[in-house]
Amino acid sequence: MDRSKSIELLNTAIGDELQAIHQYLYWHFHLEDQGLIPLAMLFRKTAIEEMHHLSKLSERVLFLKGDIDMNPSGPVERITDPEAIVRRAAEMESKSADDYNNFAKQCSEHADSASKQLFEGLVADEERHFDGFDTRLDHIKAFGPQYLALESFQNSQNGAAPAAE
Repeated sequence: MDRSKSIELLNTAIGDELQAIHQYLYWHFHLEDQGLIPLAMLFRKTAIEEMHHLSKLSERVLFLKGDIDMNPSGPVERITDPEAIVRRAAEMESKSADDYNNFAKQCSEHADSASKQLFEGLVADEERHFDGFDTRLDHIKAFGPQYLALESFQNSQNGAAPAAE
């Protein structure tokens, strides 16, 4: 097993997860400020799930006797338009799923089955995140931007407290 290649791939994924966490929390706060609570809570929940990914990836790096690179892969994008936010989130999740599929293949080629399985598990999560954002984007396109306002209004009328996770 080539530990150095696996550690490199795992650290690349760690950087991407950190960037996603920062990005999703930024969007959570802006959407919450705009009164779009259900959408804001979706981003908060997704950020928490990305934190779980970060933990698994970091534990694997340490198991392989590597050092964790805790630098985000990029800066926070200053997007505040709800439709643009959802579109960008779907793009990010799609890219992550593609990257992790590629990383799983490379880990397999370097005889690291455990890292391969970790990446394959993350692919399923990223695809689920993509589906949630893509579905939300379809609703916005079909019903217009009022869809998000109506969703927030209905949530407040139902007395539903936003889910923390």
